[in-house]
Amino acid sequence: MSQRTKSLKKFREMDDAASVREEADLRSGIWKMKVQRSTGQATDTLKIVEARRDLARLLTIRRQREGKAS
Repeated sequence: MSQRTKSLKKFREMDDAASVREEADLRSGIWKMKVQRSTGQATDTLKIVEARRDLARLLTIRRQREGKAS
């Protein structure tokens, strides 16, 4: 199973409160990785890309839920 499939499955199984917490965690993680990259401490810059994609997946699933609820 690919990383994308695992992320989608995990995000779809979350309730609303958990998805809000996950969004906050992803946003703070992205910010920390950007700071590390700018100071030269980052070793794997690909993790920033992966985290941004996971955040986009999470937000997409939340918007889909809101659309179905309306």
